[in-house]
Amino acid sequence: MKRIGNIYHKIYDMDNLRLAHQNARKDKSSYAEVQMVDADIDYYLLKLQESLINKTYKTSEYTVFEKKEGTKVRTLYKLPYYPDRICQWALIQIIEPMLEKTLIYDTYSALPGRGPHLAWKRINKAMYHKNDTKYCLKIDIHKYYPSISHDILKQIYRRKIKDNDVLWLIDEIIDSVPSGIPIGNYFSQWSGNLYLSGFDHWCKEEKKCQFYFRYMDDIVIFHKSKRFLHQLDDEIREYLARNLKLRVKSDRQVFKTRSRGLDYVGYRFFDENILLRKSTAKTLKTKMTKIKKTCESGLDLTLNEYCSINSYRGWIKWCNHHKLEQKYIKPLQPYIDKFNNEVKEKCV
Repeated sequence: MKRIGNIYHKIYDMDNLRLAHQNARKDKSSYAEVQMVDADIDYYLLKLQESLINKTYKTSEYTVFEKKEGTKVRTLYKLPYYPDRICQWALIQIIEPMLEKTLIYDTYSALPGRGPHLAWKRINKAMYHKNDTKYCLKIDIHKYYPSISHDILKQIYRRKIKDNDVLWLIDEIIDSVPSGIPIGNYFSQWSGNLYLSGFDHWCKEEKKCQFYFRYMDDIVIFHKSKRFLHQLDDEIREYLARNLKLRVKSDRQVFKTRSRGLDYVGYRFFDENILLRKSTAKTLKTKMTKIKKTCESGLDLTLNEYCSINSYRGWIKWCNHHKLEQKYIKPLQPYIDKFNNEVKEKCV
């Protein structure tokens, strides 16, 4: 790929900054920071533009907090909406369409049109090749975001981009934390994908892995030979340690695909049956039962509850859980209808 140059002016272009503000504010219009910018958009965007032109922009301080997800505790980093989230959107809007062309097709997460459901479709399609997907190697990288090397990440960007002003902005964001890349940072999502792109190509082109899928740092490889996958696992560990300073979790996972089932992107894939991940199904039951009790007590459905119901309904749509929907979501339909009618009346 020819390196990208002469694009910095596109990042601070006012039309791009306005689009960045519109994208960054989605579902956040009630936030005080967003309303502040909305009250005088040109003033704030011109200030951001000036800081980018003069290269005086500096990433703001992060708010750091911990969030428990199942048994995991993640350290999350949050930046102010202005100027940082708008700035990162402005950067990604310009470089993403160019850099996305360098990624393999079967990498997902934080990419337009490449979410868990596309991964679902591709894995489901692959499993029709029963002999070639007889065994599965599943890899999970240890503390992926905190382990990403600043120097290596900068080198990767420099192999793609030659515009020194863009590289200055990228370096500024990368070096805004002492090590790794921060979970919760919009730019980190793209950087996390790009960091493993060379590894993706190595697996597909050098190791000839036909059925290879990556959702950020969760990697799945199918093959007809168990022995091949064991050897590949050793080579992958060596490659990641040598080239990217990453460590794969110690527990080796090579198993028969159809007897054990593949737990991936929120689903469990069996031969001709796809189920929700056990933890997702358990959470669904708990939340829907709680919402039902709340509504039966006479309280109206809240917007968050309405969105939660629709979210789980979307997950169920892609798997064989008709009974789960009938038992836990269908009884909520009268409350959903009431909510929809009230919204329509307000819009009239």
